[in-house]
Formats: sequence, structure tokens, C-alpha cells
Amino acid sequence: MPARGGTLGAPVNHRGPRPPSPLQEHTLSFIIGYDPITLREKVDLLAAGERLEELGNLRSLAALNEKVALLRLVGRLDEAWEIANEALRQSRFTGNREQAVASRIRRAQVLQFQGKLHEAASELTHCILDSEVHEWTRLAAYARQHRGKVYFDQGNLDGALADFTAAVFLREKDGADADELDSSLLAVAVVESHIAARG
Repeated sequence: MPARGGTLGAPVNHRGPRPPSPLQEHTLSFIIGYDPITLREKVDLLAAGERLEELGNLRSLAALNEKVALLRLVGRLDEAWEIANEALRQSRFTGNREQAVASRIRRAQVLQFQGKLHEAASELTHCILDSEVHEWTRLAAYARQHRGKVYFDQGNLDGALADFTAAVFLREKDGADADELDSSLLAVAVVESHIAARG
């Protein structure tokens, strides 16, 4: 897991445990940190590969979503794209719009890793609008965080900083755990250092 801490620490959540999220997945346990240069996840590849074997041919929406994330993290992007589309179809079939937006965010992450940055940014923008209209705070934060990474890859530092800052605010509002909040705080710090170096 990423190192905990940071200047703000974990936010205090007086509302009790957060309800289940359409983003709930086990992939955080395979992320061992974040690259301070690229902002990409550092992954326990062996453990991620073992988990993919465990998932096998499971086709529940939860299993498909986990596979998308894991396949992206281990670099199997063609497979990740195929399963991301299958997960999106299944989430739409269930009629759960929140799940559908979560699946679109995961699919956009695959697009980013494929280098299709314009398509990824466009998809994430739609996800942000949907999430904010319906006040799905956790989804909005997740989409903002990842559109920020796309902007960062594009060299749009001002756009990246705006999205990462918004992700921090939304995650604090939602009572996010320390790992989620720290990933956003790290991204803010990295982008601010690049902007300062730019002069």
C-alpha cells in the first residue's frame, strides 16, 4: 500500500462507514506506491498475476471490473480494453447508471495507458459531469483524479492541478481513507513542483 501520512492525515468522518461504492475493488492491495515522476501506480506484479489467475473465467460485474484494473496495472492493455467494454455492457444491462459511470472511468484509464489521451480525457469529462450532476462524490473524485493524470501526460499542468485539487476536496468531503487522499496530495505536490520549475 502507499505510505500513509501526509500533512493533512486521514480526514475525520463523523458520518460512520461509507456506503459500498461501485469502485469497490481489491486492486489497492496490489498498489505499493506511486511513481513521483509519472504518477503511475507501482504494482506488486506477482501478487496481481496470482489474483488474475484466481479470478479465472468469472464473469460477474465485480470480477470483470477487478480484471480490468489488474490487467491495466500489469500492462495487458488489449485484454483490459476487451473486458472493460464487456463490463460496461453488463453495467448498462443492469440499469445501474452509477455502475455504468464507474465502468466508463475504468475504460478511460485503459485508454490513457494505451496512449489515447484525447479519448481518455473526453470520456472522463463525461463521467465527471454525470457524477457531479447526481452528486456521486466518490465517483467524481475518482474521475477528477484520473483526468488529472491524463492532463499531466498531455503536459497540461494547469488542468492537472485543477483536477487533482478538486479530487482532494471531494475525497475530504467524502471521508476518504488515507491512501486515497495521499495519492491526490502527492499528485498535487508533483504538479506544483513542475509548475514552479517551469517558472
